[in-house]
Amino acid sequence: MQRLSANALHHRDTLNVVIILGSGPKASQATEWDASFWNQLVVINNAWRIRADWDACVFPEDFPDENRPLDPASHQRLIEAEQFVPQQNQFGGVVYAGGTMIFTTAYWVLGALKPDVMAFFGCDLVYPESGPTHFYGTGTPDPLRKDVSLQSLEAKAARLQLIAAKHQCVCLNLSNDRSRLVFPRATLQNLSEFECIEPNQEAIDHVLMRERALGYYVPSGRYWECSEQFDANALANVDASWLEAHAICQPASQTA
Repeated sequence: MQRLSANALHHRDTLNVVIILGSGPKASQATEWDASFWNQLVVINNAWRIRADWDACVFPEDFPDENRPLDPASHQRLIEAEQFVPQQNQFGGVVYAGGTMIFTTAYWVLGALKPDVMAFFGCDLVYPESGPTHFYGTGTPDPLRKDVSLQSLEAKAARLQLIAAKHQCVCLNLSNDRSRLVFPRATLQNLSEFECIEPNQEAIDHVLMRERALGYYVPSGRYWECSEQFDANALANVDASWLEAHAICQPASQTA
């Protein structure tokens, strides 16, 4: 297990833990969770229906009005494109981050909430061929659509984990099911027992340089309006580089 150092364990009660709750088939299991394990609960799209104590709900421009929270409490924030696009842009932009709401939400959380731990549930990006695809029934598996920014979901997850680690944030997966996320598995009870992987700065900078050289930066976030300008093979090569960079990174406790 990737454990925190003794010094970090001493400060475990001060960790800023953010849970990101998606709409996977088992997401409703979070209904009975003890909220004392996190500082903020961020829900994606329809996941606000699972628990009433969410802190932020993130959804895209085309999310139907009737599916949005009707009467949020004063402390609950609705996060739309005008909030999350600038955060995505701080981390390279949506084309490289991956144009689906799990990654969009994660980069918003990383930039806006600055967590020490970012733990995901209902976000496995795996959809059954039969039966419910989401906790509310059958929906459209948006991350599986044909999209130049989503050729490798594993690579996008690897990129997120490495960039989060650069900002001293641990990415964890609370699911026990098959997942496209490449993060360590965790439970609510042991969230504080993990530490960041050790980023190989040279490898990460090399991939970031390749991204900048391609120049696929869309300030508005509406990358689909100019997607014909993007070379899918070039982006696939960038994805492969992120997976390579991820493979050579080890938990910090193993490199000390």
